[in-house]
Amino acid sequence: MPAVLLAALATLSFPFVSNEGTARASEPANVSLQEQSDGLMKNVEEMVAHGGMGDAKAIIHHCGEASRYAEAMIKQLSASGSRRDDAVTSLNEVIRQCNRVSEIGIHADPGQLLNPATKARSAAQESVKLLGLTKPKKS
Repeated sequence: MPAVLLAALATLSFPFVSNEGTARASEPANVSLQEQSDGLMKNVEEMVAHGGMGDAKAIIHHCGEASRYAEAMIKQLSASGSRRDDAVTSLNEVIRQCNRVSEIGIHADPGQLLNPATKARSAAQESVKLLGLTKPKKS
């Protein structure tokens, strides 16, 4: 028994070295464009839903997440094509409208946050459509 304990201590005292990079769950840059699109749409839909419930804190949170996904998508898109340019314009609009939400702030009436949040959702929907990343509706 002491030998097992000693072996376990010896193993734990040496740092583990791996050639693999560490994955960061909070950074969507390593995931596919489709997954980023799904994350963007999930957050803009939840953002607007919370607006209808009057939850300013949740609106600001989901708008921040939507901005992160939009920024990651812009970085991942290739540098060519008119659809790409239009999609980047829409993604930049998501970021701009979410910045407006942040500037208005948590202490504002949630109704004030809902207007730019709705515009951000529309821009996100447009960018996903332009990139051909919409999912078929389930029937």
